[in-house]
Amino acid sequence: MGNRDLNNNNRTTYKNRAPPQPPSNYYTTSSPYYTESSSSSDTQWTSWLVPMIVVANVAMFVVVMIVNDCPKHQNSRFEGKCVGGFLGRLSFQPLKENPLFGPSSSTLEKLGALEWKKVVNDKEAWRLVSCIWLHAGVIHLLANMLSLVFIGIRLEQQFGFARVGVIYMLSGIGGSILSTLFIKNNISVGASGALFGLLGAMLSELLTNWTIYANKAAALITLVIIILINLAVGILPHVDNFAHIGGFLAGFLLGFVLLVRPQFSWQERHHLPIEARGKSKYTIFQYVFWILSMILLVAGFAVGLVMLFNGENGNDHCSWCHYLSCVPTSRWHCSNQ
Repeated sequence: MGNRDLNNNNRTTYKNRAPPQPPSNYYTTSSPYYTESSSSSDTQWTSWLVPMIVVANVAMFVVVMIVNDCPKHQNSRFEGKCVGGFLGRLSFQPLKENPLFGPSSSTLEKLGALEWKKVVNDKEAWRLVSCIWLHAGVIHLLANMLSLVFIGIRLEQQFGFARVGVIYMLSGIGGSILSTLFIKNNISVGASGALFGLLGAMLSELLTNWTIYANKAAALITLVIIILINLAVGILPHVDNFAHIGGFLAGFLLGFVLLVRPQFSWQERHHLPIEARGKSKYTIFQYVFWILSMILLVAGFAVGLVMLFNGENGNDHCSWCHYLSCVPTSRWHCSNQ
């Protein structure tokens, strides 16, 4: 789990989005949690979108480092030497400034990091998307991409690139919106909001497709524990837990909408006695979850965007919410949000 922060005198502090730890692969066809079915809905897709996202993130990081050009912009006499000088313009900022082996905060800000003033005052809404493709350093990038591979490939194999792509992007944007509403004085980068969205979608997929799973309780408890542990890491300083929470909530609702499977009695209707065959492809609960999730998704994004571009501060409406992103202790303090 890579945590991040970069704080230096006279520099912008930026909050990293810590990647979620991948859960056990209960989506594999050999998994004890999944009930095998001959239904065509169990067709395995070839995963290509997730690898392409990984390649795009790596390529973007290389571009950021080229633009950063530490040897050209760094005054080693006063600010320290660039790390990995043999890399030329790809060398990293001094570790005192960026211990994650990456660029300066000013470079990230210039290339699309999430910042309240830029989004609200300068109307640069594109930063809600661009920040998802930026990373604070090599360690941050590797941690996020490994998590994406373990979580995303299994989901794409089960549900296809279109649905997983929609969940990934909308969750990332949802995380950016919530982050900007509550974090005013720091910049934020990372794909963790989108990754938490995939975790949220896995949870709602398990709940809405409850009838097709064996060992339901074990699957649910395992996934909930993993999610809680990852969210708990977000209360450490310099980790943007609002992006994690916003992405998780968006992905959780999207899972009810996009990852619905026919109920087990319908899938196996040709192999079951007539009295045991499902009369409906989906259960009433699946329909209810679908409708409620759609309403909450549209309302959540609408309210969030209206509040954001009206310059609202989420902390004014929730005096305790800042503790969701950082809890001060005797060992560390939380910077002003």
